[in-house]
Amino acid sequence: MGVTGNEIKWEEIGISNDFLFGRVMQNPKLCEKLLETILEIEIERIEYPEGQKVINLERDAKSVRLDIFVKDEKKSVYDIEMQACSSTELPKRSRYYTAMLDLDMLDKGVRYKELKHSFVIFICTFDAFNKERYCYTFENMCMEEEGLRLNDGTTKIFLNALGRKGNISPGLKAFLGYVAGNKSDDVFVKELDAEVAKVRESKEWRREYMTLLMRDQENIEKGIEQGIEQGIEQGELRQIINMVYKKVKKGKTPEVISDELEEDLRLVRKIYDAIVLKGEDYDCVSVYNMIYGDVETG
Repeated sequence: MGVTGNEIKWEEIGISNDFLFGRVMQNPKLCEKLLETILEIEIERIEYPEGQKVINLERDAKSVRLDIFVKDEKKSVYDIEMQACSSTELPKRSRYYTAMLDLDMLDKGVRYKELKHSFVIFICTFDAFNKERYCYTFENMCMEEEGLRLNDGTTKIFLNALGRKGNISPGLKAFLGYVAGNKSDDVFVKELDAEVAKVRESKEWRREYMTLLMRDQENIEKGIEQGIEQGIEQGELRQIINMVYKKVKKGKTPEVISDELEEDLRLVRKIYDAIVLKGEDYDCVSVYNMIYGDVETG
């Protein structure tokens, strides 16, 4: 869950907030209805959702925290992610999440042939592919033989709350409009809105939200500080600063630079502000010293 200095207050957050979305989806009937609305299928039952499930198979491996992880009666697995921040990494994140779902099943003794169909679903408040479609569905297809599917049992879906193109059900259109902040007379949307209000009334979940918010803030700042120190030692930070400088000279914003370099926005903003202040007197070491104080760079 990302944190910014202008974090929306608990009383103002809606379904597009990943924490609140995760709590709303702890209602199995709503989670089941959402999957049926997105996939246009019927589900008899689902196992009770695991909010913010963490998959960490090895001590030194990168863990992944899933917003919602559920299974249906056929043991198909679904990872549903609420995504409010645009990122070019989203396609590769979907690849990573799919791999983690498979490894999680295999770690429990499942054989390859027993792997169930997995769905990774991103509900985005933005258009991930800039084609104005409501829905982008990806499955592995043969490039040489038209219509030949790999049938590996993996599906990745990216929903766009700002979409305008594509043939989707009225229910899904109403849901996406709700994610975008619009009211609706749709029965399912009204049920979701009522659950959102119920979640916001919970003092326990409010405390949990604020605790996670502060913890994430501390972890981000600590990670940036540690990354800066390690970067100085390895020469990596100077390379990042110089790359940011080149893009600043081209008139690019911190958000665009962060996206293009795939670097933390907070770090990029600090470097960006220092570069602007230095102006024509720019040099890498002085930019670092402006932000973090004098450090021996070697």
